[in-house]
Amino acid sequence: MTLDVRYREAVPGIGVSGMGERMPMTDAPAPRARRGSYAKGQQTRQRIVDEAVVVFGRSGVTAGSLREVASRVGLTPAGLMHHFASKEELFAEVLRQRDERVRAAAGDPHEHTLVEQMQKVVAHNATTRGLTSLYTLVVAEAGDPAHPSHEAFAERYRHGAETAADLLRAGQAAGEVRADIDPEHAARLLSAVMDGLQQQWLLDDSVDMPALFAEFVRGYLRPPA
Repeated sequence: MTLDVRYREAVPGIGVSGMGERMPMTDAPAPRARRGSYAKGQQTRQRIVDEAVVVFGRSGVTAGSLREVASRVGLTPAGLMHHFASKEELFAEVLRQRDERVRAAAGDPHEHTLVEQMQKVVAHNATTRGLTSLYTLVVAEAGDPAHPSHEAFAERYRHGAETAADLLRAGQAAGEVRADIDPEHAARLLSAVMDGLQQQWLLDDSVDMPALFAEFVRGYLRPPA
C-alpha cells in the first residue's frame, strides 16, 4: 500500500462522475421529488459500492462480475450501469472511498510524522478486511505488464516512495530517523513491509500487523536509544 493516493492516475475512467440517478427534465418544479430521488439514487450507489467491495475482494477486479454486483443489490446490469458506466468507474469509486477512510483514520503525513501516520494506517487496515483484501488482489493483478492499470500502479508506488523519502530525510534532520539508512531504500521497504504484513494477515488473522510493523520501525528506523 502506498502512502500517497492518486485516483485519476491509478484507475482509467475516474473522471466520469455518474453521481446518482438521472432526473427527468420537466418544467414543473418538484423539489421534494428531486431531493427524494437524489437521496435514493445516492443510497443505491453506495450499496453498489459496498457490494463491489465484497465481490472484487473475493474474486479480484478482473474476474469480479458486474452482473453479480448488480444481483446482490437487486438491480439488472443495465440498472447498475445507470449509476456506474463501467467496471473501471465503479472500482475507482471503491478505491476513492477506501483511501478517504484511511486518510480520515490516519491523517496526512507532514514533515517528521511519516512513521506515526503509517503505523495508524496499518492499524486501520486491520479493521477493514474486505477493503484490504481488495487492494491486495488488485495490486497483484496489476503486476501483469498487460494489465490496463499496470503502469498506473507502478507510478503510484514510485510517487509514494518519493514522498516517503522526502519525509524520511526530514525525520533524519530532526534526529527522529536513523542517519545511517538510505531514505530511498527505506521508503520502498516501508511499503513492502506493509504490503507483506497485509498478505500474511489475510492468510492468517492471528498475525498482529500493528505490533509487527512497530517492531520493524523500532529495529530499522528509530535511532538507538
